[in-house]
Order: sequence, then C-alpha cells, then structure tokens
Amino acid sequence: MVASYFPCVVQALAGPDKTVYAYFSDGRITQMDMKPEIARGGVFERLADEAFFADALTVLNDTVAWDVSGVYDSTSCIDIDPFTVYDAQMVSDPLEEAVA
Repeated sequence: MVASYFPCVVQALAGPDKTVYAYFSDGRITQMDMKPEIARGGVFERLADEAFFADALTVLNDTVAWDVSGVYDSTSCIDIDPFTVYDAQMVSDPLEEAVA
C-alpha cells in the first residue's frame, strides 16, 4: 500500500486583491485567487468585505477558512477543500520576499 499525502494547511495569510497564501505541512506554499468564488455569491459573498476577508482568515479543519462565528468553531466557518488549495498556484514565501 502506498501512503499518500493529505494536504494540511498550517498557516493562511491574506494576500493582495482577494488572494490567500496557504502554507502546508510539507513545505508547499500556494496562492489562491478567491475572486471567482466571491463573484459566484452564496456563502462566499461574505468574503467581498475587505475587513472580514483579512481579519476572519484562519486555519480550521486543516485548511484555509474564514471564522464566521468569531469563536473558531470548525462547524461555523467558510472553508476551502484542502486539495483545491493544495492544487492552487505554487509560489515562493511572500513573507521572505517582504524581508529581502
């Protein structure tokens, strides 16, 4: 039996223009553009608010999530499938670039 990696986000960081940087336990860093999901509306419509997008962004359920309740309840959040986040565009660490 071959073991496979289940994506586990350890840190999420709001980026420019409704993007999210996701840091994974295997060292991979991806950047996901959330504008298409926001444009679809529904549950993602709340992410259009700049303050909510940045301030509620966190890691819940081992993936990128937005804390809807304000109490880090993993059943009351907007979260993205970790495989979807893992398959987003790979990037270098934006925090390291900011220091350079």
